Amino acid sequence: MGKSSLIEQFVAVLGPDRVLFGDALQGRYAHIWQMETPLQALCVILPRSTEEVSQCCAICYAGGQPMVVHGGLTGLVGSTVSRPSDVVISLERMDAIEEIDPYSKTMQVQSGTILDVIREAAQKEGLFFPLSFGARGSARIGGCIATNAGGVNVIKYGMTRNLVLGLEVVLPDGRIIDTMKKLIKDNTGYALSQLFVGSEGTLGIITRAMLKLSPLPQSRQAAWIGLTSFDGALQWLRQSEAALGSKLASFELLWQDTYEAQTSERSPYRAPLPHGYPFYVLMETHGQDAVADYRELSNLLESGMESGAFEDAVLAHSAVDLEWFWNIREDVTVMTGATDFTQSFDISLPLQEIGDYVALVKPLLEALPEVVNAYAFGHLGDGNLHFLVNKQMAGNALKMEIDRIVYAPLSELKGSVSAEHGIGLDKKQWLPLSRSAEELALMRRIKEIFDPEGLLNPGRILDIVDKT
Repeated sequence: MGKSSLIEQFVAVLGPDRVLFGDALQGRYAHIWQMETPLQALCVILPRSTEEVSQCCAICYAGGQPMVVHGGLTGLVGSTVSRPSDVVISLERMDAIEEIDPYSKTMQVQSGTILDVIREAAQKEGLFFPLSFGARGSARIGGCIATNAGGVNVIKYGMTRNLVLGLEVVLPDGRIIDTMKKLIKDNTGYALSQLFVGSEGTLGIITRAMLKLSPLPQSRQAAWIGLTSFDGALQWLRQSEAALGSKLASFELLWQDTYEAQTSERSPYRAPLPHGYPFYVLMETHGQDAVADYRELSNLLESGMESGAFEDAVLAHSAVDLEWFWNIREDVTVMTGATDFTQSFDISLPLQEIGDYVALVKPLLEALPEVVNAYAFGHLGDGNLHFLVNKQMAGNALKMEIDRIVYAPLSELKGSVSAEHGIGLDKKQWLPLSRSAEELALMRRIKEIFDPEGLLNPGRILDIVDKT
């Protein structure tokens, strides 16, 4: 199908103002981390409804036209990179909150709705959507679902998968699958909606979601803790879980140089605890009684100090303190600001393996002449580790060597090359470290059932049937 014919068909469905091509693509980009790099695409289409997405997919499918889906463009694995021959389907204008049901504690949203908007809307109704991470002000819920995003509250509320009750999805040929129910219990065969969670847009385009909400916490308590050993951090996690139960929402770990970089002279954030401890933990509880919850955490910290479980601790006393504490953990621009080139990693390991793994990998990374430093931090409560590797230069050879150092040990340790960011284009070659040949073969068969022509988000996760 010719370019002009294809664009004419899109214009007939969407109107001329929602089909962008040529000079109209100026200022568009593939992800927010490289906004200076212009978007490569045949055109960008901007549907406002599921029906419009369906019609546009049918047009593409009939003409053998590859499609790439865009949401908030906050991904870190190349999932939204497109070629000059690709049609980009951006869901940015499908951003409506369609219903909040306080009785079933559900919210129905279009997939282009920004995560922070969802969280704020729930809060106004006395409810809580717990998915939270640093890019929540830009990330759109469809992308969060497509990547099964994690974040800082996983140990209490689970991954995105646990927060989705149903989906509306457009298949590559334009057919619409609707599992939009408010039911927690629905044991009627295969959980089809869950196939699309974490599929990175390779099986279908998520257009709507039925989200599971929780009662709004009336109390958030947080503390920074300084520890001398990784084993001490693990022991404190076990003690905290035993003492706090389901109130424990977050348990974040920063290695010494990470904490010190985040609270250095060039950082806007002062240090709540002195520098010098090998490890720092940020923990948060969610409850319904602020006075009792503060007393409970304070007493727990006091007993921890007396028993020698850790060396120092400081409690948040206000909402301002909470914001300050979390900025230290989440504002990674402080760490990346020292160089122009940064490589980020998102892996997971059995908890007891994390300390030795970092002790092995971090020196190997920092021994590379082109590497300035490698900062380690993560969600210790769920075994999710992040590395930020600051480099003096770009280059594929250096990138591949850094990837090899980080990923190679994971297979023996039964770890994952991606805890919450997905695979995309960038991690495909490392996927066999985390998935068996049998699993990969089954994944290919599933992809071929939904997208036999390989037109939807081609090349993401697996290299198969890309007939373009």
